[in-house]
Amino acid sequence: MDSSRQSLIPSYLYSNSLTNRFDFEKLAVNQQSSYDTLLSSLSESPDVASRGFVVQAPSEPGKIKMFSPAAYAACAVGGSLSCGSTHTGITPLDVVKCNMQIDPAKYKNISSGFGVLLKEQGIKGFYKGWAPTLVGYSAQGACKFGFYEYFKKTYSDIAGPEYATKYKTLIYLAGSASAEVIACVALCPFEAVKVRVQTQPGFAKGLSDGLPKIIKAEGVAGLYKGLTPLLGRQIPYTMMKFGSFETIVEMAYKYAIPTPKEQCSKSFQLGVSFAGGYAAGILCAVVSHPADNLVSFLNNSQGATVGDAVKKLGMWGLFTRGLPLRILMIGTLTGTQWGIYDAFKVFVGLPTTGAAPPAAAN
Repeated sequence: MDSSRQSLIPSYLYSNSLTNRFDFEKLAVNQQSSYDTLLSSLSESPDVASRGFVVQAPSEPGKIKMFSPAAYAACAVGGSLSCGSTHTGITPLDVVKCNMQIDPAKYKNISSGFGVLLKEQGIKGFYKGWAPTLVGYSAQGACKFGFYEYFKKTYSDIAGPEYATKYKTLIYLAGSASAEVIACVALCPFEAVKVRVQTQPGFAKGLSDGLPKIIKAEGVAGLYKGLTPLLGRQIPYTMMKFGSFETIVEMAYKYAIPTPKEQCSKSFQLGVSFAGGYAAGILCAVVSHPADNLVSFLNNSQGATVGDAVKKLGMWGLFTRGLPLRILMIGTLTGTQWGIYDAFKVFVGLPTTGAAPPAAAN
């Protein structure tokens, strides 16, 4: 072979000399020895020995831990969604109800109230005040549901396991009342704007111009003029809403539903939540209605007092004016709220509400 070509080709590929041949067997032995040494060194490593010489799969995200800050935050979001959406959705009913409370001579009953409103203001009149309703009740729902779950757990821990079970209804009532105080402070300014927009034609178009108009005329205090009757309306309402709901759901699973709650499907549990919420809503409407009339009267009448409201409406009117419509409205509202709230809890990995005593710390 030509020497110039040989220089371009590795000699072990064409050489006839045994001493110049590439020793494949020796290379294989050396490679095996190196591989064995590598495995030996890895097996002696404590970290690798404990995990195994494998690539670990990424861990799956865990569910939200019960009674953690993330759980309370999730409950607040669920409460905001449930209250904000439902109250905004029934704005037409709310507009008629408020006008029946303020001007019963003109808005005599439900059917005539809808007729008068449609004739004078058209379809858009039924949605007056939707913006303060959405913002106000979203804030209220976040505080109401989020803090209820927090206070329920806190009061259960204070009571201890035995008394938390024995006096669970008192814990439901105390937890809901505490949460509602905070929720009312968040709601009150928007409720003041909502009532005036809905009952005073020409006052304002909505939240953006109604809020500064009240502040300019009456100061920030004007936004909280109705706080006392609002607390009087909302605290009994919320105590009934949570206390009766928890009890109704617990009784349903105990006496009416043969299958334990944890063995029922999530969709079935959500159906129970809606039914229990609707029943609780009827009770809520009855106990909170007098204060609801006061809130509407005071927010609509500048400088008016509770005494003025009682004198003008009378005790019978205070308890009954607009009540049938409010029962329809609050029953539907509360049932839907519990359905949305528990659906969101299921979505984020939390259990539905009710059918178990408050969990106390061990």
